[in-house]
Amino acid sequence: MKTTRRPSDRYTASQPVSLPDRTWPGNTVTTAPRWLSTDLRDGNQSLVNPMNPERKLAMFDLLVGMGYKEIEVGFPVASQDDHDFLRLLIERDLIPDDVRISVLTQARDELIHRTVESLEGAARATVHIYNATSPMFRRMVFGMTRDECKDMAVQATRLLMKYAEKTLGACDFGYQYSPELFNDTELDFSLEVCEAVMDVWEPGPGRGIILNFPTTVERSMPNVFADQIEWLDRNLTRREHVCLSIHPHNDRGTGVATAELAMLAGAERIEGCLFGNGERAGNVDLVTLGLNLLTQGVDPGIDFSDINTIRRTVEYCNEIPVHPRHPYGGDLVYTAFSGSHQDAIKKGFDTLEREARLSGAEVRDLPWAMPYLPLDPEDVGRTYEAIVRINSQSGKGGVAYVMDAWHGLHLPRPLQVEFARAVQADADAAGGEITPGRVRELFDREYLSEPCLTMPMAMDREPVTVELYIDGLRFDVGGRRADSMQSMAATLAPWGIDVRVVHRVGFADPAEKVTVYAECRVRGRLLWGVGIDADVEAAAFAAVRSAVIRGVDEKEIVRPPVPIAAR
Repeated sequence: MKTTRRPSDRYTASQPVSLPDRTWPGNTVTTAPRWLSTDLRDGNQSLVNPMNPERKLAMFDLLVGMGYKEIEVGFPVASQDDHDFLRLLIERDLIPDDVRISVLTQARDELIHRTVESLEGAARATVHIYNATSPMFRRMVFGMTRDECKDMAVQATRLLMKYAEKTLGACDFGYQYSPELFNDTELDFSLEVCEAVMDVWEPGPGRGIILNFPTTVERSMPNVFADQIEWLDRNLTRREHVCLSIHPHNDRGTGVATAELAMLAGAERIEGCLFGNGERAGNVDLVTLGLNLLTQGVDPGIDFSDINTIRRTVEYCNEIPVHPRHPYGGDLVYTAFSGSHQDAIKKGFDTLEREARLSGAEVRDLPWAMPYLPLDPEDVGRTYEAIVRINSQSGKGGVAYVMDAWHGLHLPRPLQVEFARAVQADADAAGGEITPGRVRELFDREYLSEPCLTMPMAMDREPVTVELYIDGLRFDVGGRRADSMQSMAATLAPWGIDVRVVHRVGFADPAEKVTVYAECRVRGRLLWGVGIDADVEAAAFAAVRSAVIRGVDEKEIVRPPVPIAAR
């Protein structure tokens, strides 16, 4: 029989926490949390093809190189592969002195015993024990009462201490406890279990404990989790000896927001994976979290300066591609196709360069403020070449940026508008993106006149007004070059061509080629031409000739006779 219930009728909203005097909304994050990467454990267990030893070592080396000091390297009693990789790290002395490894186990006697044995010889290690505490799991999975669930956590802590004392005497040994499915567990019961665990462990000076609170399956809005964390932060005893840790997942797509609000609420440590790998929709993304801090002026303590290598390594290890729109690391996240976006970005770069010149500072030393780019791509090892890419959605700003960044040509604004129309027409015809090389090809075809062409025959009957824009580095219009420009103007006067130099787009070294842009009014039409030459007069002649030829009929153009030998 077909039901008449709507799908939404089957679900219940998460219950808010009664915390009317909550303080986290007014807080600010000023320091980075402790980070733990669980790429080799939570991330690895979620892969279609779990990592082999080579891929695990590549991931471990990447994490160490980036600066992660706590790395969960596996679940040694869950698989022989995890056990063998742990032993390889220990026996080959591959763990740096400032890195603490962590291993996971369930709260069962024989599993705890074998886990501790697998750590023999380790210099610094944390054992992470968990058991599910939510009413759903107590009722549906384990058939436990609250007291039985709490007793499991307490007994697991006692067993860990017993086995560690026998086996890990020289190890700098730490303990982490997680009430799994914390976000679905009654707050008072989570607190009760954690207090009972601490009664056994007895945290104090030099003997801290990590209490880790997972959103094992993300079900509520991030603000609810933040309230839960602030409530714990207020109510846990021995708080100065507790590291309050979180382990968000991304089932609702808000794992990063959950982690950030939890930091405001008192979380001191975050567990996650690079680029958000993990079960179902993944663990919280450590790359996004770290670079979010960076863009707020907080040093994340992690080296993201070569994001492309980080991404390639993660893709190799996980055999999962990073989406091109993934924050900070995706192929397209620093790229604009939209014309209005491109125009704003170009103006932003122009402003930054102008401010650097005025202040005498390097652009890299100025505060980063750029339309549509919250992060300077160079800070993560990306280049500026791909910031603007051209398709049918692009406009004059994008075309101007490509001509500037790729080809060193600083087009005057009216020329940007004129040339953009030709580029857009080509992009429409192509039906997709066109390359910077193709943009330059279109520019040369449209504006750089053929050297064999001379001036049209009838120019003395049609006055032409020309405004020249001189472009390049350190171009000096005084002295010899001023004389050169006057000579050129005098030469063109009999043709009815009136020349004015009205603007210098840039400044050119005299040893380098100079680009001249000529805006000509030919028979009532404004047309542009371009000339490039080491000599400014030759470049100006070429630019004027280019513009005039674009404004006359083919039959009016004079071509020198072809020599007999060339026929």
